[in-house]
Parts: sequence; C-alpha cells; structure tokens
Amino acid sequence: MSMFSTGLSGLNAAQNALSATSNNISNLFTPGFNRELPKLSEAGVGGGVRVDAIERQFNTYVANQLNSAKTQSSALQTYNNQISQIDNLLADRAAGLSPLMQGFFSSLEDIASAPSDPAARQGVLGTANTLSAQFRSFDGYLQDMQENVNSQIKDEVTQINNTLDQIAGLNKEISLARARTGEAPNGLLNQRDQLVSELNERMDLRLNIQDGKTYNISLPNGQPLVTGTNTFKLEATQADHDPQRTIVGYRDGGGNLVKLDEGAIKGGALGGLMSFRSETLDKTQNQIGQLAVSLSVAFNEQHKQGVDLNGERGEDFFSVGAPRVYSYPGNETDVATIAFDVDAIDDLRAADYTVRFTQQAGSVTPIVTRNDSGQSVDFDQQAWSEGELRFGGIRMTFDAAPEAGDRFEVQPVRRAGNGMQVAITDIDKIAAADAGFDGTGASPLNSLTRSGNLDVSGLTSSPTAFSANKRYELQVSDDGKLSVSPQASVRVNGNAFDPTADDAVLEAGDEITIDGVSFTLDTLPGEDDTATLTVSQNIISANGDNRNALALQELQGKRVVGGVSSVSSAYASIVSDVGNRANITQVNLDARQGLTDQLRAVQQSESGVNLDEEAANLIRYQQYYMANARVIDTAGTIMDTILNLRG
Repeated sequence: MSMFSTGLSGLNAAQNALSATSNNISNLFTPGFNRELPKLSEAGVGGGVRVDAIERQFNTYVANQLNSAKTQSSALQTYNNQISQIDNLLADRAAGLSPLMQGFFSSLEDIASAPSDPAARQGVLGTANTLSAQFRSFDGYLQDMQENVNSQIKDEVTQINNTLDQIAGLNKEISLARARTGEAPNGLLNQRDQLVSELNERMDLRLNIQDGKTYNISLPNGQPLVTGTNTFKLEATQADHDPQRTIVGYRDGGGNLVKLDEGAIKGGALGGLMSFRSETLDKTQNQIGQLAVSLSVAFNEQHKQGVDLNGERGEDFFSVGAPRVYSYPGNETDVATIAFDVDAIDDLRAADYTVRFTQQAGSVTPIVTRNDSGQSVDFDQQAWSEGELRFGGIRMTFDAAPEAGDRFEVQPVRRAGNGMQVAITDIDKIAAADAGFDGTGASPLNSLTRSGNLDVSGLTSSPTAFSANKRYELQVSDDGKLSVSPQASVRVNGNAFDPTADDAVLEAGDEITIDGVSFTLDTLPGEDDTATLTVSQNIISANGDNRNALALQELQGKRVVGGVSSVSSAYASIVSDVGNRANITQVNLDARQGLTDQLRAVQQSESGVNLDEEAANLIRYQQYYMANARVIDTAGTIMDTILNLRG
C-alpha cells in the first residue's frame, strides 16, 4: 500500500478518535452516557490502520450490581421519607397524645377535689374534647398518608409502564439499526441502559439479555414485562379485601388481571411504599385505634358505675369508631353486626384479621387468622354454636349461616380513633359519685325501698345495672299475669320475659329481675285479687361524693390496653416502636447508600467522562492527525521529486 493510502487511513482513524473524544466531552452531563473509544486494528501488513468500531466503555457486571444497589437504596429512601413523618408527629412533645392524656387525668383530680364545682366539671369536658379531637387528628393524618401512598403507587405504576414501553421500543430500534449498519448504535444502547437503571429505582425487576442484544424484563417471580418488542402492563387496582387500599395487578397475555400479593413487590420506590404501609403505617394506625378504644371502653365502664348530679346512673362518656369489616367478592353471606366485646376487651389487639369459613366434619367452621403474624386465633366456641363469632375483643353476627369459602377482612381498630367523641355535653352528667351498692341495696349513699302487698323475698339490686332514682310499679294478677310501669326489660329465672305475650304467666317461686332489681315471687295473689309492688332507688346525696371520680382517675395507671399496659405506657411504646423503626431505616439507608456510591464510583471510573483525560486525548489525537497529514505531504513531495527526475 502506498504512503498516500497509509496516511489517509491514519487521518481517518485520527478523525474518528477526535470525533469520539469531542462526543465524550459534550456528553459530560448526559445521564446514562458511557464514554466512547475508537477500536483500531492494523489493516494488513503495511496497510495502515483500520477503525473497527467506536466502542462504549460499559461493564455489564458493574451495571447490574449498581442497579441492584440503587433498587435497595431507593426503597429505603422512600421508606425513610414516609416513616420520618410519623416519627415527627408522634414524638412532638407539644402536639403528641401524651401531654393531652396527662391533662385529661389531671382534670379528674380537680373534680375529685370538688365534685360539684361547675368549673372543675367543665374542665373535664374541655380536656376530654381536646384529647378526643387529637385522636381524630392523628387518625386523619395517618389516613391522609394511606391515601397518599395509594396515589404514589398509581404514579409509580404509570411511570413503570411508560418506561417498559420505551425499552420495548428501543429493542426494536436497536435491532433495526444493527440490521442496517451491522454495528451497535451506542446512543440507543445508552438510552436503554439508562431506562433499565431508572426502572430499578422504581421496582425490583429481573433483566435477561437475549442473544447478547435484546433486553427482556420480568418480575422477580418470573412474570414477563418486556419480551422483545412486546410489553405486559402493571395496573394499580383496588384490593379485594379493602376498597380503600390500592395494590398492583398484572395484566397477562390473555388480558386477565392478576392481583399481586403486596409482599411480592420488593425494592425501588414502589417496594418501599408497600413495605412502609404494611410494616409501619397499618400498625401505627391500629395502635392508635386500639389506644382510643381501650381508653374509651375502660372509662365508659367505670363511668357507668357512678352517679351524676341528677341522681342518674352514669352513661357512656366517650363514643368511638366501630370495627370495620369487608367482604371478599363471591361471598354468599354478609356481616349483619360487628361491635366491640366489652366483656373481653383485654383481648383487643392492634391487628387486622382474616376470617374464612371451611367445611369440617360436616359443618361450616370459621378460621380466624391474624394478618400481621399469620397465626390462627381462638374464638368462643360456645358463642359460635349460638351464631355469634367472638374473637380478639369483637363480636360478629351474620345475615345468614356462612357458606364454605366465604371470607371477610376484619379491621377492629383501624379507624376507631376517627370516631372518638365525648358523648355527653351536660356537665351535670359527669358521674363523679359512687352508686354505692353493697350487693343488698344498703349503702351510705343510696337506699333501695319497696312498698305494696306483693309477697316477695330476697330483694336485691345489681351494682352495675339498676337505674338510680327510678321507680317501678308492678302488678301481679291471680292468674300470674304481670304488668310493669314504666316499661322495662324483664327476665324470669334468667330468661327474657315478655309480659304482653298471651302465654307469659308467673308461678310462685319464680325469680324476677327488672332493671337490675331481683326478687323471688313467694305466692300468687288470691282469686280475683291483684297484688302490687313498688320498687325505687333513691339518692340521698351525690353532691359531695368523689369516689367514682377517684376511680376514673386511677384508670391512668391501670393496665387497660390489651390487659398489659396503661394508656401512658402504651402510647410510649408506640412512639418507641416508630422511633426504633425510623432509626433502623436510617442506618440501613446510610449503609446501602455508601455501597451504592462506591459502585457508582467504580462504574464512573470505567464508563464516566474525565475531562482531564479527554483534554489530553484531544492533544494526542490532534498530533496523531497532524503526523498522518505530514505522511501524506511527504508522500506528495517524494512523488513530485520522482516526476521531476524524468525531466
């Protein structure tokens, strides 16, 4: 080959090298760009140089490691951003529940000191309203976070689908470009790798490179998302067990929507949202709800054992949000009623449950599973034999006998805080005095009296059921018919008794209970005769009695939450739990971010653009170009000399 051809090949190589270097410099800040170098080889013996390709500096192994690290970092960053909001809310000394609960119980100390003082009574209602409002505020804040998580899940799914479409499109463009030129289009390859990197920041996925060229992407369980130029979409959809919960579904090749288990979504911002919701947000909302219910029920039960300034038995002081239940699609039955089981309130837990019915030994039997632990939960077998399902501090009835396969999602306390209200507005109705029953009706505060000609014995009253300052007129005829004025609930020998029923008759020796008053009917009246009995409960003086106020105040230190914690220690446990999770997340994030930064540095050392190096290359390739130009110039001079020799 002549010097001209050799010089021209060198000029071409130098020009390509200078072009690659200038491209590197211009793309210094382009995301996903990989520096390019000319790949040169000798064009035969004495044949000059050949440019085989402009090769991008891309290490697949390092890129995969970096994408995996970014997936974990993104998940932890998202988790940390969310949990920090709850941690700041709960730990706020001024806005937290702890000082408000302390203020509420302190106001009870004031009313205990002056039971009839209007200012003290108003103080109790004021602090109670402030406390209940804060419970509602906490629940509202956490519910807003639930809705925000739903919105973010929808946004992430939309972005993931858009990225999948772009990757499938680039697969096609890259394939066509290879077919046309036989070379890899570096710009398109960089774009595709950058999209894969961004995709891993949103969700943990699996990348498979087919024939070293086409990118196929799938979920960790193997379900394909991109196969060549085809895509399968994810969808944000409503959970079967909770209409307020957004989960991720997968649209398969047949067009069917398969709802993915929440635990199957790992890594990336989407996985971080899912983990935060299931591990922290749901639990915190349930813990706040459990605290609201436990405090309300305990306070109500104690309040109903007292007497207000009107001489009436205390009523419910707080109301609270009822348990929630959701039916799965395809159920044959539905829940008729669901309520808290006051008699078993210590069994109430900050958890959700799944109730499913199966066919066992010829009968349909419920199986109750606690969602956070997956453990089976015992239920009251006796109550179930009577058609009522009792477990975990709640009771449920159904509109019909459940069928095998029916499933229900039960959230006993998830939104309980949202319904917490002070149920009374009249300060005179605060039951600070003790009803004072000693089991026989005699007490320093109250007196149970009777009058009339009905022969009865064993007259007693229940310390929790009898209505103070009530007066009942009873009449029994010779045929055993009973009338009660005013109308009241009547039980005879422990069974419900309807005096208006035609077959409702009494017999001598029957034990009769009316509004907590019990007595034994010794004899029936004589023929054509009617016997009467008047029973009344009289309050001697309740103005100065503070015994029930003291009992209410003592609830602050009693283990009313789950039977193991006081309200103050339970709240402190919630704050500690969230704080520990936030701290662990931050530590893990710092460690994972450090690894990500190290891998990014390794990747940049090989694929990134270094301006100093590129500037040196410019000078080097410029000299290379000039030298090859000198070769051509020299060849021309020699040729001219040779031609001149002939003259």
